[in-house]
Amino acid sequence: METTVQKTTTKGQITLPKHWRDQFKTNHFAMMPQDDFLIIRPLSLDDEDNYISVFDAKRDNRGKGMPAKKLLKILKSV
Repeated sequence: METTVQKTTTKGQITLPKHWRDQFKTNHFAMMPQDDFLIIRPLSLDDEDNYISVFDAKRDNRGKGMPAKKLLKILKSV
């Protein structure tokens, strides 16, 4: 399995390498923390019904992002 190191942007974003994205016929990915790993799994449109979006910047925050610490605090209160 190929490993690559990605640096986050100032907004906390990472880029999936193009040759990885091209292996999948989707623009949607599920992300799940597991222990000290982050699992990124491609989703087909059929799979999307099995997942929920916990935060959508357009829907939930007038198009603005949210610091991760604030989002975690909100999620822990649910």
